[in-house]
Amino acid sequence: MNNRRVGASYEELAARYLTMNGYNIVERNFRCRIGEIDLIGWDGAYLCFIEVKYRSGTGKGHPAEAITYRKIRRICKTAQFYMLMRKIPQDTPCRFDVALILENEITLIKNAFGGL
Repeated sequence: MNNRRVGASYEELAARYLTMNGYNIVERNFRCRIGEIDLIGWDGAYLCFIEVKYRSGTGKGHPAEAITYRKIRRICKTAQFYMLMRKIPQDTPCRFDVALILENEITLIKNAFGGL
């Protein structure tokens, strides 16, 4: 299986996990020239921008290690663009969550790198 397909299958796994935990997923793989956001959904009153990181083992490091400062900045800018394009008010409470999948265990980190 190619990397894109593997990524898509684990994003689907993360989406199901989040849905079972009360999230309402409204968008998958939002892309623009600025960047990409894996999943976007609501958790109560919070609009959540969710990054999904998968590793089959720790040979290439923990999945959390793949979230660099540069990636965080790109996700934040992409989220701002998403809100602008969807006409979502700027005062909407937002959160950046991360779903880490190591082997088949999911760890959810809410508010992983602050709000907009």
